[in-house]
Amino acid sequence: MDVGLKRELEDKVRSGERLTREDGIALYESDDLAWLGGLAHEVRTRLNGDVVHFNVNRHLNMTNVCTASCAYCSFQRKPGEKDAYTMRIEEAVKLATAMESENLTELHIVNGLHPNLPWRYYPRSLRELKAALPNVSLKAFTATEIHHFETISGLSASEILDELIDAGLESLTGGGAEIFDWEVRQHIVDHRTHWEDWSRIHRLAHEKGLKTPCTMLYGHIEEPRHRVDHVLRLRELQDETGGFQVFIPLRYQHDFVDMKDGKVRNRLQARTQMATGAEALKTFAVSRLLFDNVPHVKVFWVMHGVQTAQLALQHGADDMDGSVVEYKITHDADNYGTPNKLTREDLLDLIRDAGFRPVERNTRYEIIREYEGPDPLRRETPQAMRV
Repeated sequence: MDVGLKRELEDKVRSGERLTREDGIALYESDDLAWLGGLAHEVRTRLNGDVVHFNVNRHLNMTNVCTASCAYCSFQRKPGEKDAYTMRIEEAVKLATAMESENLTELHIVNGLHPNLPWRYYPRSLRELKAALPNVSLKAFTATEIHHFETISGLSASEILDELIDAGLESLTGGGAEIFDWEVRQHIVDHRTHWEDWSRIHRLAHEKGLKTPCTMLYGHIEEPRHRVDHVLRLRELQDETGGFQVFIPLRYQHDFVDMKDGKVRNRLQARTQMATGAEALKTFAVSRLLFDNVPHVKVFWVMHGVQTAQLALQHGADDMDGSVVEYKITHDADNYGTPNKLTREDLLDLIRDAGFRPVERNTRYEIIREYEGPDPLRRETPQAMRV
């Protein structure tokens, strides 16, 4: 990158001036990752100091049966297919309550678009989960699922959200976004929820007082300009509603092996490579610099590996997704080597080892507990991590 352009971008960032589409593309074209990461780290430090947020959560995927066959997805199964499953609500409650002793604060629920489950299954599941775990926040359903509920119930998204909120919903999840630009989206998505409906549903959620995350699936067939376009659409919606708490770049995964039935469901991998660690860090840095109106950027360690996740904390991220326990959507795809679960102590060690001060939060980013930062002697005498 030209030295003059570098200085111009630095001046914009440090003065708080909003970066443009052209600025975002120029940042992606830079091969100076140390400079990009340093600039993004300035922003995350200005916003969040030396803190890295985390929570103790559990992911629940109550069914993998799905009408869609998205090109990147190894999770979905068709009705009657081997390994297709749908949990009884009692089974979901049993799984969730198994973590009660660990001071669980959030359930994160995402499902396939089941063609036969009745609409009432969903609010009933929230009510029973909330009754069993009254102090646990329910973060549930993508905008794609809400759109699906409109179809199977005959209700509007507004009516659906009202009933789910009454049942205990505290936040939507951020999924279903992938990449919004139709140039890419038409090749990767096999459901009918695109930018217009995704943004409509999150706008409604924000109007009803919910705070939600937003996401981007990167590292497949998209180009940097599509990532920039994606972030700028979300930034504009955030200007309007102020309802996004956190932005989460999600790293696309190849379907390395499906040990259950030997099938490779991912139709993108023959034409693309997964993002390298350097590309992942660049994506975090550029996203933090462009997304000037969202307070947090989260690294989902399941999709990046724990070491890249630690590095992302030096490249703009200030949140490390929680204990997780089980994340079928990625682990059904990649056999990537990330654990199913990190304990609270694991997360504290990882955050401190990266040089930050851990702060446990809830779904609303309210502070539950602040912990001591890293031991300064540990930098001189490295110790083995717990993970």
